[in-house]
Amino acid sequence: MNVFRNKNQVLSGLMILVGTGLMAVAVNCVFEPMQLVTGGVTGIGIIIKELTRNIVGKEGIPLWMTNLICNVPLFLFAYHYMGGRFVKKGLLSMLVFTGYLGVIPITPLPTQDALLNTISGAVLMGLGLGLVFAAGTTTGGTDLLAILLQQRFRHLSEAQILAVVDGSIVIVGALIFGLEHALYALVAIFIVTKVSDGIMNGLKFSRVSYVISDKALEISRCFMERVRRGVTGIEVTGMHTGKKRNMLMCVVSRKEIVELKEIVFDIDPNAFVIVTNAAETVGEGFANYRAEYTINSKKS
Repeated sequence: MNVFRNKNQVLSGLMILVGTGLMAVAVNCVFEPMQLVTGGVTGIGIIIKELTRNIVGKEGIPLWMTNLICNVPLFLFAYHYMGGRFVKKGLLSMLVFTGYLGVIPITPLPTQDALLNTISGAVLMGLGLGLVFAAGTTTGGTDLLAILLQQRFRHLSEAQILAVVDGSIVIVGALIFGLEHALYALVAIFIVTKVSDGIMNGLKFSRVSYVISDKALEISRCFMERVRRGVTGIEVTGMHTGKKRNMLMCVVSRKEIVELKEIVFDIDPNAFVIVTNAAETVGEGFANYRAEYTINSKKS
């Protein structure tokens, strides 16, 4: 069990490192050079940087500094509402992301097409966010702010609060940088949402298989020995024949479904197999509820 836990921790760490790196590249190489305010603390940072160019110097306040200053108070409040476990992981992700923002140079993409650059940056940001969220954490920002505000305004959902906060940031960005920049930012927001959702669902995707066979016991034993997945037997009745059989139900990964079908049809060529998608699977052998859903458990 310790080996499994350590393996998951290493995988989560790698996902955070890669995810925050992709996010920082999107910000420093696309969003900041193009002045795309897509919401979030980075959007606030782009606005503040523009407004402080004539105050603190030509470059203004750097994004990494704004990210750090805005997030530290949020994590302090989060510690009170969500406990240390969530804050530790989220704080680590935020600090890594802030470090990347400070280290990666602000270098525009070599392509001159604004729409192509917007799409490229949005895809990178979506990939990064998806990996970070799939690791069961966040980099803070307005997502964390929405969670905290929901503790006070319980009649509103986090999504509603986040929409208001990020929408306000985008509107301010439109007033400062113009409508065209805001429209490109909206395109980016749409792509980021779709890509990050796709990454999260893809990483947690599994298959549910149903097998009806006269040799159900033999199939289940062979599968459990070779793949080491649990199998559930359900007594079913064929309504046409009136014959009772055992139907096997098993949740497997994408790779394991191939081996399951090979085992089934090697033992019983006349078996009937149904395979369907499971958007999310929580429990032994899959996602750990306490590790993956710390946010939700702390809120309830």
